[in-house]
Amino acid sequence: MATDNRANLIGSIWMIASMAAFTVEDAFVKAASNMLPVGQILIVFGLGGAFLFACLALHQREPLFTPDVVSRPMRIRVLFEIVGRLFYILAISLTPLSSATVILQATPLVVVAGAALVFGEKVGWRRWAAILIGLAGVVIIVRPGTDSFSMLSMLAVIGMIGFAGRDLASRAAPASLSTPILGLYGFLSVVVAGVIFSAWQAQPFVIPTAQTSLFLAGAVLAGVAAYSCLMKAMRTGEVSAVTPFRYVRLLFGVGFGVVFFGEQLSFSMLLGSAVIVVSGLFILWRGKKADAR
Repeated sequence: MATDNRANLIGSIWMIASMAAFTVEDAFVKAASNMLPVGQILIVFGLGGAFLFACLALHQREPLFTPDVVSRPMRIRVLFEIVGRLFYILAISLTPLSSATVILQATPLVVVAGAALVFGEKVGWRRWAAILIGLAGVVIIVRPGTDSFSMLSMLAVIGMIGFAGRDLASRAAPASLSTPILGLYGFLSVVVAGVIFSAWQAQPFVIPTAQTSLFLAGAVLAGVAAYSCLMKAMRTGEVSAVTPFRYVRLLFGVGFGVVFFGEQLSFSMLLGSAVIVVSGLFILWRGKKADAR
């Protein structure tokens, strides 16, 4: 029991570190988006992350390509990765970082719903109710039909759905694919998203300044560190023990938005955040209780 508790503690620390690093990545990307086209940011960010993960894979003497890389789950994963990355980066570029981060926290709710619909996992009526309540929290934040509603807020919603699809596809991905390989092709998907958006936007690239280059380098390093810490967390402690700490990203995201970007918090955002977090934690608790039976 002591060993399990220690593993869960270490896994939780890795998860908190991962969420902090993801928030740093988001902040650097948002800062860079004030100076560079979004498509260019995606391409540079994707190439940088892919290079680092490729180096890590080669260091571990792993082949960069195997037939499993082009398996059906991986193809689906790449598609959802493109959608998630593109629309979420658009969201943090064009909308407040705090609101985009809060909406992203609904991802676990969609993952649980998708696991029930796609993989046939058993989800009782209580968890279905919690999923619907949590999604209602997203509606509270977005506030469709009101004067304050902005279509730009739907960018974060689409990005969240893309990440949920990626997580579901990752569960079906071949077990032979290691974290560096998954990271490599995940970041290559970001490059593809950047190329597609650049072709659609038709905006010329800009030579980055020294400051912008530092922002991009910081985003790449933070992104790779965040992904690595996340995989470490999921492989160290019990999933039910470390997953709730995903929600600390909300605190980091809101804090960064307020402190560094001068964003204001509305009552609807705070209420929606509380609804999403409580629903997510309830689903995790019910899932753990069901597993114990």
